Amino acid sequence: MPEVFINSTSAYFPNDPVANDAMEEYLGFINGKPSKSKNIVLRNNGIKNRYYALTKGGKPTHTNAQMTALAVKELFKTNPSKIKDIELLSCGTSSPDQVMPSHGVMTHGWLPEAEAIEVVSPSGVCCAGMHAIKYAYLAIKTGDVKLAVATGSERFSGLLVADVFEEEALKLKELSDNPYIAFQKDFLRWMLSDGASAFLMSDKQNETGLSLRLDWIEGVSYANEMQTCMYMGADKLPDGTLKGFMDYTPEEIMTQSIFSVKQDINLLSDNIVPLGGKKIKEIFDRKGLVASDIDHFLPHISSDFFRPKIYDMVELYGGGIPYEKWFINLYTVGNVGAASVFLMINELFNNGTLKKGEKILLLVPESARFSYMYAMLTVC
Repeated sequence: MPEVFINSTSAYFPNDPVANDAMEEYLGFINGKPSKSKNIVLRNNGIKNRYYALTKGGKPTHTNAQMTALAVKELFKTNPSKIKDIELLSCGTSSPDQVMPSHGVMTHGWLPEAEAIEVVSPSGVCCAGMHAIKYAYLAIKTGDVKLAVATGSERFSGLLVADVFEEEALKLKELSDNPYIAFQKDFLRWMLSDGASAFLMSDKQNETGLSLRLDWIEGVSYANEMQTCMYMGADKLPDGTLKGFMDYTPEEIMTQSIFSVKQDINLLSDNIVPLGGKKIKEIFDRKGLVASDIDHFLPHISSDFFRPKIYDMVELYGGGIPYEKWFINLYTVGNVGAASVFLMINELFNNGTLKKGEKILLLVPESARFSYMYAMLTVC
């Protein structure tokens, strides 16, 4: 089978970065009052800047599909006509602009320069971007296509503005005593970021410059044994099942904040890190890997709060990867969900530090119903 290479990467962020003290100028004040939990959540997540596809005052400036298409075009900025060579467009997101049509075809619609091609739209949450990469990887690996573009993108800001976000009842003391409380809902207003990133993937590596060979990519879901943890467009019932938006009246959808993103904090705190470690150990054992094989570790984390916990997990299950091998850009771009792993790779690939032969380990956890994706890249 052919090998698979990432030969070019790109990123697109809407507008200028938004610093912590300016966030509510874009998202608005709930009931006209500054958030009581904002500073505590920001202290835990470590984020200093993020991006919004909004003006000050909360007016939208871009759709998700528009941002994704702009990231794709950026791949071909030196030779725009080569966009016609794409055979497959694989677009992962957890915040499409609409339920139908799919995010992928809407992105394709913003690319009139491209040909009529196959398009696929993996859904989900943070793992959706990795699923987009895997679909392109398998299509190239089997010889079905030779040139593909995979993307990850998010535009959650439209769901975080004050006029569609109910007032939160989080108490300042509870947040201080137990940071997990902040993850139930209000934390997302101070964490999520908008943006898009794209990879040009091929069965041949670059003739000049570096490429990233995708050696393997694997995933696992624990939904067979775990209840839903993170959800949107539904509400969680006392028995742990979800009631979807189609079973609510229009009035209930608005008054019960059905389309806000929520999390079950107890499930998150007890399971998100340990379950991710189980698969790390299984992969390392099966592939004969040890921590010293890894030159760069790129874990997607939603908050700096989880960084030491993931460190301890990798040390327990994978032998330990020192922080000097970690690369995380959460603090400067925010949590961009399905695009986060793309954006880490894009920044690392273009910052001039990579050397041929180095190994890059990717880890993407998804709390929705506890799914995880892992991959290994080799610089070549």
